Amino acid sequence: MSKPVLNLKGLHRDYDIGDGRKLAVLKGVDLEVMPGELVGLIGPSGSGKSSLLHAIGLLEAISDESKKDKKTAKSAQTTAAELLIDGGDFTRADDDARTRTRLHKIGFVYQFHHLLPEYTALGNVAVPQRILGRPAKEAEARARELLTALGLAERLDHLPSQLSGGEQQRVAVARALANRPCLLLADEPTGNLDPATSQQVFEALKTIIKAQGVGAVIATHNLHLATHMDRVVRLEDGKLVEVAPEAV
Repeated sequence: MSKPVLNLKGLHRDYDIGDGRKLAVLKGVDLEVMPGELVGLIGPSGSGKSSLLHAIGLLEAISDESKKDKKTAKSAQTTAAELLIDGGDFTRADDDARTRTRLHKIGFVYQFHHLLPEYTALGNVAVPQRILGRPAKEAEARARELLTALGLAERLDHLPSQLSGGEQQRVAVARALANRPCLLLADEPTGNLDPATSQQVFEALKTIIKAQGVGAVIATHNLHLATHMDRVVRLEDGKLVEVAPEAV
């Protein structure tokens, strides 16, 4: 039986709002994601979706829940009881461990693609592989495989400025998957696209995630897209509530 690619328990995030007061945004979030599973993350603006993705993506240090400092001068503090990624415990990981894991095990897709303008589509997808020391031919072969699977076989040598918005976002998806992560985190990945293009990019994303067995958490305001995911969770008052996709 497959093991979860993500196992999160008891995640809290507090913000300092001055005068010694704290605003609790995440209040004990639990989340498990299996290989090949698409989990839609919904909730109003300001509910903490991006904060949750940042914590899962190891973009910040997580403090020990048992030593939570209510008098801390930090602007924000994140604590958790447990954060496992691909079976490894990253609840108290240091900066080096978090950086290595982001490179090897986690892929990120954002609303804006952030492609390198001087590189072709092929080059953009090869770059993260080259950072890990993969030979150029191997990196380009992997990039070509992903871009072809995403319907961009005829656009490999085009610069981002020569691609449509939907094509640019597909390149961003390919780049996020280039190092064969076990977990993909996407923050409004189609939020900058028109409805038809948004649907096309999402379908391409879903197909390749299923084919490669990657677990994915996709934050979105697009409730129509959410209905096509395997599971949907809503952030309500700092906690996740399971929602049937057809009831979104």
